[in-house]
Amino acid sequence: MRVEFSLPDDEEKTTVATVDWDGHEVAVDAEDDERRAALREAFRSTPVVTNDPAYRRMGTSGEVVVQPGDLQWFRAVAQTRVPAETGLVPRFVPGAPVGGFDPAAGYRRFREQIERLDERTRS
Repeated sequence: MRVEFSLPDDEEKTTVATVDWDGHEVAVDAEDDERRAALREAFRSTPVVTNDPAYRRMGTSGEVVVQPGDLQWFRAVAQTRVPAETGLVPRFVPGAPVGGFDPAAGYRRFREQIERLDERTRS
């Protein structure tokens, strides 16, 4: 998953830094060394506290502690800790789906379907 960060007062939402999560590690990319260091510090491997209802169990209220090491934690850091510590605004960027069954593409021959899926992984 990739998150692009921009400055809060930038109407064009120009990307000033990106952070990628590969399921195990966080990779920070920014031209400004101070911004890169601030993002690395924000994505430190510690629990994050958030008051977002999406992270709570049904029927509960209040803050939730999200433990490090999974996608939920990565999203919580990007949405909560990064804006609080750096002032940057996150924008989640969907990746290209790799593999999977597409019932709408059932008209293609198997070989054509594999070639199409393989092309996605190369771009």
